[in-house]
Amino acid sequence: MSIRVGKTGNEAVAEAMRQINPDVVAAYPITPQTEIVQIFSSFVANGKVDTEFVTVESEHSAMSATVGAASAGARSMTATSANGLAFMWEIVYIAAGMRLPIVMPVVNRALSGPLNIHCDHSDTMGARDSGWIQLFSENAQEAYDNAVQAPRIAENPDVKLPVMVTMDGFIISHAMEVMEILEDEKVREFIGKYVPENPLLDVDNPVTLGPVDLQDWNFEHKRQQAEAMRNAKPVILDVASEYAKLTGRKYGLFEEYKLDDADIAIVVLGSTAGTAKVAVDQLRAKGVRAGMLKIRVFRPFPAEEIADALKHVKAVAVMDRSDSFNAVGGPVFVDVRSALYDVDNGPKIVNYIYGIGGRDVTPDHVKTAYADLAKIAETGQVENPLTYLGIRE
Repeated sequence: MSIRVGKTGNEAVAEAMRQINPDVVAAYPITPQTEIVQIFSSFVANGKVDTEFVTVESEHSAMSATVGAASAGARSMTATSANGLAFMWEIVYIAAGMRLPIVMPVVNRALSGPLNIHCDHSDTMGARDSGWIQLFSENAQEAYDNAVQAPRIAENPDVKLPVMVTMDGFIISHAMEVMEILEDEKVREFIGKYVPENPLLDVDNPVTLGPVDLQDWNFEHKRQQAEAMRNAKPVILDVASEYAKLTGRKYGLFEEYKLDDADIAIVVLGSTAGTAKVAVDQLRAKGVRAGMLKIRVFRPFPAEEIADALKHVKAVAVMDRSDSFNAVGGPVFVDVRSALYDVDNGPKIVNYIYGIGGRDVTPDHVKTAYADLAKIAETGQVENPLTYLGIRE
């Protein structure tokens, strides 16, 4: 039976961590993630979890300690944001390369410089090719649900990859909403007991972890990582299906909103999906056949599935809350356009970069993109393939 509560995104994720009851959490504070580990530390102090809570001197050390704990066979977690994730960079790649099923909530925040503490996706987009699975969340409910599902995905023997569970800083992390959480025993039963394979502390079966890996075997090991990421897609869907039976909340690789008969559509991640749904509803009320696709699983990227979902649309706008500075477009746009490349008579596609550094995005901003799409759908011509939405220029 689900329990109806009012929680912020940070509270919801900390609650999920309490219910998961990891063996080790290594923590370092950074806005707007700090509350997650702060709240979780109170669970440790009050004896509500059995977790070994390791306070470290930096985010680099937080990921290092988490890698060490996971290598020893512990179910291990940490959390971070923005520059904290960047400071982990070296060890983030090591965690994935060592195939450690670490779960890390990441509260999305602009990556310096200039210094900014508000939401955009530059932090996790910077790590998109690090070998971590990335789950994006629209709201606190989805952040909680993603966090509960993450250990099952990471620890699956066909996957064994670390997982980032992301949510937009302040917009989700500090905003309270009514949501449902599961009973503790249901979560423990769902995630199951972690049985590590070849842990470092199994002295009867000694192994070497993190050795020098030169040209004789490194290529093969990277190929194994790539295959594990491909394996993750069906595992994510299987876990989501089982979770839907438990909660009634169904998740896929992405969500389609009024997309079946849409002529024009946008692709979006995170909290802006909620804003886009309002815009879609308002446009539908005026007879505009608008739709939306919200990506939940950004890594592995569901290219074939997205292409199939969008192939009937006349024009598509991809909304990026970060810029890749490649002079072409944002990271989500590049992946979506690549996915649509082989679609015969596929939709025209444009990119809107928005919300950098926490800049507000409203339904009217989104409707501006839809108005542009309507012109493209009518004329078949793209005048501005890249637009910076809501900027003074």
